[in-house]
Amino acid sequence: MRLILGFLLFFALLSNAQSHYPQDYFSSPLEIPLILSGTFAELRSNHFHSGLDIKTQQRVGLKVKACADGYVSRIKVSHYGYGKALYITHPNGYTTVYAHLQKFSPDIEAYIKKQQYKKESYEIELFPSSETLPIKKESLIAFSGNSGGSGGPHLHFEIRDNAERPINPMLFGIDIADTTNPYVKSFYAYPLDEYSYVNNSNEKQKLRLIPIKGGDYVVENIDAIGNIGFGVETNDRQNLAANSNGVYNIRSFVNGNNNFELDFKRFSFSETKHINQLIDYEHYATKKQRIQKLFKKNNPLSIFKSVLNDGVLSIEDSTYTVYKVRVADFKNNESWITLNIKGAKTSNPKASKTKTTPYHIKADQTINLKENKVSVDFYKDTFYEDFYLDFEVKSDTLILHKNVKAAKKNFSITYDISNYNNEDKSKLYIARLVGYKKYPSYTYTQRKGDLLTASTKTLGTFALATDSIRPSIKAINFKNGQWLSKYRYLKVKIEDKLSGVSKYRATVNGKWILMEYDYKTKTLTHDFNDGVVRDTKNNLKVIVTDNVGNNSTFETLFYRK
Repeated sequence: MRLILGFLLFFALLSNAQSHYPQDYFSSPLEIPLILSGTFAELRSNHFHSGLDIKTQQRVGLKVKACADGYVSRIKVSHYGYGKALYITHPNGYTTVYAHLQKFSPDIEAYIKKQQYKKESYEIELFPSSETLPIKKESLIAFSGNSGGSGGPHLHFEIRDNAERPINPMLFGIDIADTTNPYVKSFYAYPLDEYSYVNNSNEKQKLRLIPIKGGDYVVENIDAIGNIGFGVETNDRQNLAANSNGVYNIRSFVNGNNNFELDFKRFSFSETKHINQLIDYEHYATKKQRIQKLFKKNNPLSIFKSVLNDGVLSIEDSTYTVYKVRVADFKNNESWITLNIKGAKTSNPKASKTKTTPYHIKADQTINLKENKVSVDFYKDTFYEDFYLDFEVKSDTLILHKNVKAAKKNFSITYDISNYNNEDKSKLYIARLVGYKKYPSYTYTQRKGDLLTASTKTLGTFALATDSIRPSIKAINFKNGQWLSKYRYLKVKIEDKLSGVSKYRATVNGKWILMEYDYKTKTLTHDFNDGVVRDTKNNLKVIVTDNVGNNSTFETLFYRK
């Protein structure tokens, strides 16, 4: 049975991959062998990974080539996220995306810098016309880097369709060597209502997973009754890389029949937030392990395929069920999990413990909670399911449950600060208290009169925090009065340890200069090759403002000729 299922799945996947996507249209974006640190649709914090993360040999500055003819349709430069990113639209309707770049090719770099100086902003987003920056296949478009939210040097590469939906680039013939089966780290059973039990318990159960010859697994037999779901913690590795990456397809079978499928070929950015309902969010929040649920519960994700009864097994007394799970990577390397289930009524069952509070959140209702000078607004459909919420206000500290419930959208927290004096009001912000030491982490806060409001998707403990300390600014690679004629770069370190840096502005002799901000190293960098610093005697002025409005000014003198 396993062999027959495997052959049928292989030919179905192969046929589907070859019939829908052009195989020889896109070339590789790099001149080196492609080794991945991240795969398409890999599970990330609050989102699916939308492309391939290609290793760049722990270096920056590798040549990035256009994968096909087209034109630059979008350029975005930001401090966070994709950092420096380039979008090329192709005649066949697809768009390729290249992100975390160090810099662009000379003609594109000149185009973008002209606009940055015009707008006096490092962060910028542009949409050139099809005639402005035409591109030929395999022409130089950029150099690989580590900009934005990158955790190390690599190229983030995407292919999107004409609806801006990212698609697995490997479907287009972008080849990655992979002969390794996915591996399964853990397997769980979930009783899904109060009348359902696994091994005499109504609580989630971690099941014993036994590796067998050939890379497959069996799970220790269980007794169950009622509506049961399962979850799997699994990853994949490609050749020449030790990274734990995402898998391509997960499929389950009940007594040989299709039951449930997760198909990671394509998704839309509007749905990627629902990853937190796909995984066991409480388990991830408390243990940092992502269990993918093999049942569908209040989740509109488009990656669900061939779902029967939402993937839920209804186990009856005195029945025997064989449950199988196939985990596969793109190259069709696969690992199978087999579980035998005996339907058996429970005797003296262990019931799950449900904590009740005065605050019962109804997912389909708008709810306002208020205590003392703090209020919380949950809008309709903020959460996926109903639950009892911990809500308590102690002085300026708000206890708003633990971060164990996934939210679809933001909710609002409002503090009335009328009891503070005017001088202190301007320094207040709403912080989420994180970590063992409850460190105050800035939550984007807006003030309107005597009301401070923060918007967030994360439950937890919040408090009013004060930031009366100005940002720090200091020179890195030069001193006051120094000659910098042989220097290529001017570097300044800026930092704000409380509410964080909000904005900065740098001028030389009163004229705005472009300074690139790397938040990971807290560094501002100006490239003298921009050609805007032309005087011999130069007064540098840098103004930095934090998120509550404290600002610092740094001035120094340098010389060039």
